[in-house]
Amino acid sequence: MSTSEIDASVRAELNRLRESIDNIDAAVVHMLAERFKATQQVGRLKADHKLPPADPARETRQIARLRQLAQSANLDPAFAEKLLNFIIAEVIRHHERIADEAENGGAENGEAADG
Repeated sequence: MSTSEIDASVRAELNRLRESIDNIDAAVVHMLAERFKATQQVGRLKADHKLPPADPARETRQIARLRQLAQSANLDPAFAEKLLNFIIAEVIRHHERIADEAENGGAENGEAADG
């Protein structure tokens, strides 16, 4: 069955739900952007004080915390953990880049310092 063959009321409900999903996706992107702004500041602070880019103890606590939040929100905790692990890996990569830039006095390989 094609979309044009769907009953008008079903199509309207589908569109309403998809608009809601689109709004949620936009909010997720904006929240991630804010999170990464904060983690960039953490990365600069760590670089300034010669702290390691990764903090395995905090990461473990955050994963446990997020799994608990996911479970209470009826979200698969394993999915939440995978998502957080992906985000953590990206944050560590950013922190390593910031530390390298601090140590070497600027951007390397033509990459922007805030990029």
